[in-house]
Amino acid sequence: MERKELAVELKHNGYNCCQAVLCSFKDELSCAEGDLKKMGASFGVGMGCMEATCGALCGAQMVLGMKKYEGMPILRDAAAVAKAFESKCGATICKDLKGVETGVVKCECDDCVRNAVEVLEAHLTN
Repeated sequence: MERKELAVELKHNGYNCCQAVLCSFKDELSCAEGDLKKMGASFGVGMGCMEATCGALCGAQMVLGMKKYEGMPILRDAAAVAKAFESKCGATICKDLKGVETGVVKCECDDCVRNAVEVLEAHLTN
């Protein structure tokens, strides 16, 4: 199964968007799945209020840090991942993605999770 589809499956089985992205990379990280779930627990639904960054993007950024950080800032990498996610999804803030104020959904949660994994994988292979 592709990693992005594994992440969606996790999302459908009780994981929030952030946890789903984090745990879809558990085979590449030196953390137990339970610890990854704890790490991402408060990042679902835009940090619980839809007012903040999409949980799937937060999870992708956490994985990025765990995989690429070696004592030097990785801000360019983080910016590239965020821009690629925004390009695919139309926004980075949960309420904007869900169309809370406009009534127009830019990207459903399943697709945010897929896109976060896809963007991160593409960035990590470059």
